[in-house]
Amino acid sequence: MENIFTNLRRSFQQGSIFTKLIYINVIVFVVIRLWGVCLTLFNVQEFSLLSYLQIPSSPVLFLHKPWTLITYMFTHYDFLHILFNMLWLYWFGAIFLQFFRPRQLAGLYLLGGIAGGLLFMTACNVFPYFRTLASGSALIGASASVMAIVFAVSFYRKDYTISLLFLGRIKLIYLAIAVFLFDLLAITSDNAGGHIAHIGGALSGIWFASRMRVGKDLTAPLNRLIDALVNIGKRKPKMRVSYRRTETTYEYNARKQTANAELDAILDKLKRSGYAGLSAAEKKKLFDASKR
Repeated sequence: MENIFTNLRRSFQQGSIFTKLIYINVIVFVVIRLWGVCLTLFNVQEFSLLSYLQIPSSPVLFLHKPWTLITYMFTHYDFLHILFNMLWLYWFGAIFLQFFRPRQLAGLYLLGGIAGGLLFMTACNVFPYFRTLASGSALIGASASVMAIVFAVSFYRKDYTISLLFLGRIKLIYLAIAVFLFDLLAITSDNAGGHIAHIGGALSGIWFASRMRVGKDLTAPLNRLIDALVNIGKRKPKMRVSYRRTETTYEYNARKQTANAELDAILDKLKRSGYAGLSAAEKKKLFDASKR
C-alpha cells in the first residue's frame, strides 16, 4: 500500500501540468464521494461538501461563498461527468502543450472556469427564463475550463487536424464549432447551466488564441497573481548579492514568451503566404531568430 501512494506521489510530482490537474480533480471527486458514503451510513442529511464547493447561481449566496468561483471547476459528483471531462482534458491538454507552455495551460484552465462561472451566474439572473431557477441552482465541473483549452488550440491553429472514429481526419476547429453550436442550442435544456458555462469557457479560449496570435498572453496576470499568493509567507533569503539585473525574472520570462509567440505567428504566416508575404520587420525577426 505504501508503494502505491509513493508511486502516485511521484507520478503527480513528475507529471505534466494537465496530469496534475487531473489528479486534483480525481482527489476532490473521491473525497466528496467518500464523505457522502460516511454521511449516509450515519443517516446524516446535512453538511454536504458540495454546498461549499459548487458555485451558486444566486449573487447573494455567491457573496457568502466567493471561493466557489475557483473550487467549482475542480468538483464533480457523477462518475461519467468526471470521466469525460478528464478524458477531454488529457487529449486536448496534450495538444495544447504542443504550442503553448504549461503555465499557460494552468492559467487558461482557471480563466476558462472563471468565465464559465460568471456567465452562468449572469445568464441565470438576466434572462427571465432562468430566473425561477436562479435561487436554487448551482454549477460544478471542469467543462468550462476544458472548453477553453479546446477552443484555444482550435482557433490558434485552425489547420490542426485530429482523427475521429467513423469520420477520419478532420480539422479540430470543425469539432469545436459543432460543440459550440450544440451548447448554444441546448441552453434551455435540463442541463442549461452546464451548456452556458461551456459557452463562457469557449469564448475565453477564443479570446486567448486571438491575443496570443499578436503576442499577448491573457494568462500572464493570473499566473502572476498565483505566484504572489504562493510566495506569501515564504521567508526571503538573507544572502545578498553584489550584482543587479536590469529586469526581473518574471519580466525576462514574459519577454521571452512574447518573443516566442511573435515568432510562432511569423512562422504561421510564412507557412500560409510564403517568404514574400512577410513584412521587412518580420523578415528581420525571422533572420535574427535563425542566428540564435
